[in-house]
Amino acid sequence: MALLINNDCTSCDACVATCPNTAISVASPIYVIDPAKCTECVGAHDEPQCMIVCPADCIFPNPDFKETPEQLLEKYHSLHG
Repeated sequence: MALLINNDCTSCDACVATCPNTAISVASPIYVIDPAKCTECVGAHDEPQCMIVCPADCIFPNPDFKETPEQLLEKYHSLHG
């Protein structure tokens, strides 16, 4: 399942550098996560790094993009060839 940043985002920029897939980008007024690139860090880390560093605790699973760990790993490998 891809992740989603809600309206509590303070645009602090902490999450951007932690994403191994460059799935997080600046938008207005809050940052956004590209579901086509988000693997919840499967393939790179044991847990989503953006959630760990977010001081506003505003990153949650996106209910519109449900994927199994196997699908997330396949997506990670397709992104990093």
